[in-house]
Amino acid sequence: MLDKLTIKNVALIERAEVEFGAGLNVLSGETGSGKSVILDSINFVLGAKADKSMIRHGENECSVSAVFRCGEQVQAILRDMDLDADEEIIISRKYRQDGRGDIRVNGNAVNAAMLRKITSHLVDVHGQSEHFFLLSEINQLKVIDRAAGVALQEQKEKLAALLQKRRELNEKRKALGGDEAERGRRIDILKYQLDEIGKADLKDGEDEALAAKKNFFANIEKIAHSLAEASEYLRGDNAAVDCLNGAKRALSDAAPFGEEYASLTERLESTALEAEDIGESLASLADGIFYDEREAEETENRLDLIRSLKKKYGGSIEEILQFAEKAGEEYDLLLHCDEEFARLAKESEKNDAAIFHICKSMTDIRKEAAEAFCARVTDELKTLNIRNAQFCAEFAPYTESDTLHAGGDGADRMQFLFSANKGEPLKPLSKVISGGEMSRLMLAIKTRMSDINNIDTYIFDEIDAGISGTTAKTVAEKFADISASKQILAVSHLAQIAAMADENFLISKAETPDGKTLTDIVKLDAAGKKDELIRLLGGTVTSDAARALAEELILGCKEYRGK
Repeated sequence: MLDKLTIKNVALIERAEVEFGAGLNVLSGETGSGKSVILDSINFVLGAKADKSMIRHGENECSVSAVFRCGEQVQAILRDMDLDADEEIIISRKYRQDGRGDIRVNGNAVNAAMLRKITSHLVDVHGQSEHFFLLSEINQLKVIDRAAGVALQEQKEKLAALLQKRRELNEKRKALGGDEAERGRRIDILKYQLDEIGKADLKDGEDEALAAKKNFFANIEKIAHSLAEASEYLRGDNAAVDCLNGAKRALSDAAPFGEEYASLTERLESTALEAEDIGESLASLADGIFYDEREAEETENRLDLIRSLKKKYGGSIEEILQFAEKAGEEYDLLLHCDEEFARLAKESEKNDAAIFHICKSMTDIRKEAAEAFCARVTDELKTLNIRNAQFCAEFAPYTESDTLHAGGDGADRMQFLFSANKGEPLKPLSKVISGGEMSRLMLAIKTRMSDINNIDTYIFDEIDAGISGTTAKTVAEKFADISASKQILAVSHLAQIAAMADENFLISKAETPDGKTLTDIVKLDAAGKKDELIRLLGGTVTSDAARALAEELILGCKEYRGK
């Protein structure tokens, strides 16, 4: 249960500290006084999405902390998260203008997902938006699933394993080309790809050689001119060879007079011979150069082919050949996989039958749980002044083929049907239920869910909307019944509910001397509770009649609760 709530710099609240009681806690106040801020603060510390608009004007951050007393279930969750686990759990959360925040549980930092996992077992919050939650068929099924409990969860776990097996079998069949038609199409594609690559007869490094040849043809004139000019410099009249031979002849006269002269003479002779040989090679290359138009065209076409194959099968010849190798392996597998495909098809058929069986089992469990749950809710509705209430769950039929698309929740489609008046047929909630009836239906559902949940604290935000008079008294008595074993925090505008409270809190707004508006939360004593009841009844504290009526309400509530 929630023992203490501390709020700092949230909206119009500068600082507030509230200690709640174990039974029925009622928060009341004028419209716009800030009751929603209290609930927003609770939702925030429970893990709701944060928003900078929460932060009080002029402040850099807001914070909320809550002290809970929890049972073994929550303590086990804390231990699983390697957090300190005691009967008392302290949750604190901050949020700053820069969008960053801080969440701590018993002093340990946690993330929002961890926080929500913990608090989902601590508090059940019913806001006004939950009316719309219940109008969704998907959410209606979730209510029945919670009522079905462990038996349904065990079937869901079996279904999850079968669905995983279905995915694995489908992947294996897909690897074999799918069904016979798909496999045939895949074989044709692979054959075309293998033929295309095979006909190309690619050689590793071939593209680089072809690129060099293309470059040669593109620059052939420049190359020929360079070769001829270089040859002329070596072999022309009075060119390099002639000059080298002249130098050799000149130095040969000195060769007999010293070894170093003879050595240089030999080197000049060798250089002249090498230069003459280079000149002849250059001339030969120049004479052999010609532009072969057919070869140039073939080179370009070959490069185009390789570029086309690269776009389809890989960025290099090596990758193309690797693709062909894998495609060949798949092609051989598909040509000879009939026996394996038949085995997988038979296994898939068996698995699909098991999924259908589990789905039917889940439906049976849900129908049994729904019948009992709806009967209990109907009984509750009758105690809430809807004496002719009819409430049931209608399940849509399905076949084995429908379960081919089943998910983790099975194949069920279900909707709640309701009728408030005798002689009126049952219809879907969204078509027949009024606001006051919806409030009482939600209270009836919460009452019956409290028998199933291990949650100790329930929060109701104006669940009394649309009701008054005798019905308001009945709702107050229902709150009293629930609060005998559960903690309730209820925001209410009804005197009947406020009178039934174990603890009353008044939410009010006031202007400070410096011109600011702040929201204040005050725990009421017996006199303050009586004054608040008079306000809710529309009277004045000076009115003896109003005071007598408030006292009568309080006395009636004490008698109901046996106090």
